[in-house]
Amino acid sequence: MPGVGVGHATIWRDEPPPPAGRGVARTGVTVIDLGGNLFRHPVPAGGAVLNGAGECTGFLAAAEWGLAETPVFLTSTMQLGRVYDAACELLMAQDDGIGADDVIIPIVAECDDSFLNDARRMQVTAADVRAAFDAARAAAGGPAPAEGAVGAGTGMSCLGFKGGIGTASRLTPSGHTVGVLVLSNFGDQERLTIDGVPVGRRLPAAVAATSPPAGSCITVAVTDAPLDSAACARLARRAGLGLARTGSVGHHASGEIFLALATGLRGPRHEPPARSADQRPANSAAEPPAASPDPHAETGWIVGGDRLAEAGWLAGRDRIAGRGLDPFFAAVVEATEEAVLNSMLAAPTVVGRDGNVSRRLPAEQVKAMLRAPGLVSPGELGLR
Repeated sequence: MPGVGVGHATIWRDEPPPPAGRGVARTGVTVIDLGGNLFRHPVPAGGAVLNGAGECTGFLAAAEWGLAETPVFLTSTMQLGRVYDAACELLMAQDDGIGADDVIIPIVAECDDSFLNDARRMQVTAADVRAAFDAARAAAGGPAPAEGAVGAGTGMSCLGFKGGIGTASRLTPSGHTVGVLVLSNFGDQERLTIDGVPVGRRLPAAVAATSPPAGSCITVAVTDAPLDSAACARLARRAGLGLARTGSVGHHASGEIFLALATGLRGPRHEPPARSADQRPANSAAEPPAASPDPHAETGWIVGGDRLAEAGWLAGRDRIAGRGLDPFFAAVVEATEEAVLNSMLAAPTVVGRDGNVSRRLPAEQVKAMLRAPGLVSPGELGLR
């Protein structure tokens, strides 16, 4: 995605439990940075929930305002508070107006990695969050991000095998990109489906203990197209169709939470015009247009503690809506499906706490099934 960066901090430790050590860590942090100062220039955002057994801070505010004001941070369930605190500190260091002119609610989402990770120990530190954030900033415009057992995906399992971070993208006929990142941690092996083939049923059952089917999936879709918040919410909702193609049924205790953000439209934010230049924060954006008697008239700038009104800065600007969204819906469904599979194909077998094992997906055996799905038997694959 042009201008978008993904960064990981992978936490992997094999230490005795406290007080001698910090226990077994298979966890981490992943950051999706949309570029620029999102506090000064938010982007349209929308979300959807397939099953709500999970958490995503900032989700309600994004749904209410239709805007995302921070990067997206991903981590494990019981580390969410630590990542939230660290995100506030990092973003305040980027802009002196945060906490002074207005507050932020960082977007932090989680999945449960306690099958492999010792969740009773607070494994994530502020330094880990900073490392992931800095890596995301540095990665903008660079190569595709690492996938599999990295960052927030280090301890995740998916559809009976090792899961984690997966990404994929599609180009639309309009020339815009739709990119999807998943934190995959859901489902059981029997449901695993690839290109319509019931692969999970044909693969041998795991010998070692496997993680429970309920674990969650966070899906973040980003497009460089000019979509407003309503279109983003519709786009986010389609991610559930991509998960269903891979075998998700939205188990009772699994949290499937989807976000979509559009960098093709950005809205400006501004301090009160009455503030003099020498009072304006040092890290502020460029000077605003001349003050208007009506602070909400035409300029699109917001004043004081008011929140940005989307209608004010989208008026008269080209947007993709209605049937024009159909290619974007198809793109997000396909990219979500592929991202889930990529998260599994990129991940190795991982042994975690208490000797729990999450196996890698056997790619060669799966490929043989896909070549002749109706003809290949387990015996032909050497799966006796």
